Amino acid sequence: MQKPGNHDPANDDLLDEYDFSDAVVGKYAERYARGTNLVLLDPDVAEVFPDATAVNEALRALANVIRARDARSRAA
Repeated sequence: MQKPGNHDPANDDLLDEYDFSDAVVGKYAERYARGTNLVLLDPDVAEVFPDATAVNEALRALANVIRARDARSRAA
């Protein structure tokens, strides 16, 4: 990363119309640090779930079934 003042126009990939004068350093750093887990759903699966809430509810229900099954297996 270059220090301010070390700008070399010959190595500039940014176009003149890009304006970062109001940019905030680290604006998304906290969100990034918390982490994000994105999963791309296949089209046939995405048709069943209208939004992220529906996906999360279905996965929580499945997780409960798996936990219950595992608890029965350990008890046996």
